[in-house]
Amino acid sequence: MYPTGQQISFHAAVQDPSTMMMVDPKETTQNGGGISQAEFALFTSNRIQSDLEAMGIKLKTHEDSLKFLKAQKTKLDESILDLQVHMNKLNPSGTPRSENCDGNLQGEDINEQILRHANSAAAVLTHVQSRHSPQVTLTKGVVGVVAKLGKVHDENLSQVLSDYLGTRSMLALVCKDYDSVKGLESYDSQGNVDRNAGLHGLGSSIGRTIEGHFDAISLENLRPYVGQFIAGDPQRRLNLLKPKLPNGEYPPGFLGFAVNMIQIDPAYLLCVTAYGHGLRETLFYSLFSRLQVYKTRADMISALPCISEGAVSLDGGIVRTGGILTLGSSDEVKVRFAKPNASRAMDNHSEAERQMKELKQKKEKTLEDIKRTQVLRDHAVYNFGKKKDEFVRFLAQSSSTSMRQ
Repeated sequence: MYPTGQQISFHAAVQDPSTMMMVDPKETTQNGGGISQAEFALFTSNRIQSDLEAMGIKLKTHEDSLKFLKAQKTKLDESILDLQVHMNKLNPSGTPRSENCDGNLQGEDINEQILRHANSAAAVLTHVQSRHSPQVTLTKGVVGVVAKLGKVHDENLSQVLSDYLGTRSMLALVCKDYDSVKGLESYDSQGNVDRNAGLHGLGSSIGRTIEGHFDAISLENLRPYVGQFIAGDPQRRLNLLKPKLPNGEYPPGFLGFAVNMIQIDPAYLLCVTAYGHGLRETLFYSLFSRLQVYKTRADMISALPCISEGAVSLDGGIVRTGGILTLGSSDEVKVRFAKPNASRAMDNHSEAERQMKELKQKKEKTLEDIKRTQVLRDHAVYNFGKKKDEFVRFLAQSSSTSMRQ
């Protein structure tokens, strides 16, 4: 179509692409030094595709960086939550006390609290174990009373967990297996309780009569937690998935799960079933399951979308399974979990505070990096889209030109 002598090499044409775009391909076919329209179209197509490829690589780099930074933020959020629980952020001085929180119970020994319920099975067992030989045959398979098997650092949390369980559950007797449960009570031929046998007989021997029903829990018959445990934790806390709101964020005020906020004494940590399950994954998981703990009622209510198995707040709020909210004032539960002695791990509080400050600084820097990377990514998306539109227009123009020839 064009004389060979009037064409220039492709290499010469690409020396200055910006200049080439200013040249009318029809004019370059005269007087030598011109290129064919086909060559011009090929060059322009290759240039735009090369630009698109480079922009695509840059866009993917920004998206990969953004994905990495968001994953890093999620890990930092989890670390901050874990450290908050470890530092026992449930600070009584900073949390409103529930209306009926009985200050007189704070200095009272847990045995004294139980013995105040004089005609309960728990009081009889506590009296027998504290004043008589612990080797009494009847009590060999009995681990103890629920209220005595765990401790809670915070007074407000102790109060609301006691309210959540109720006095009957707090005074329940915990046994290793069903045979131990059967040893607590015997019946006559008519099915009536034999007041002279079992725990009732022991009660009679010390001048006490067990009144009403009482709960006895067989550890081996409970369905245990079957998930993972927090690595390296001597308390063998459960590695439960933290709740998230529909927007993917952790709910404000979330402090942890009740089952993990119970501190088990080392002696009871050695108490396991025949299948190797401890008190946390049997007894306390059965009592609390995935009960969430929040700082305030307002925090708890705002987190309702991610509460599936109940929640409590340090100021006395209670949400039960299925969205049932407990309203009104405390039930005046007079048996509460005891407060443990300060652990060595928590003595160095300044070190924990240093770690928390460092984590928050890392999170703040990560958030800044996310914002900056998001801007770069959005800019790359805009440029890529603009170049893509240019390519589409060029293809359409080239197709139209070819049809006219």
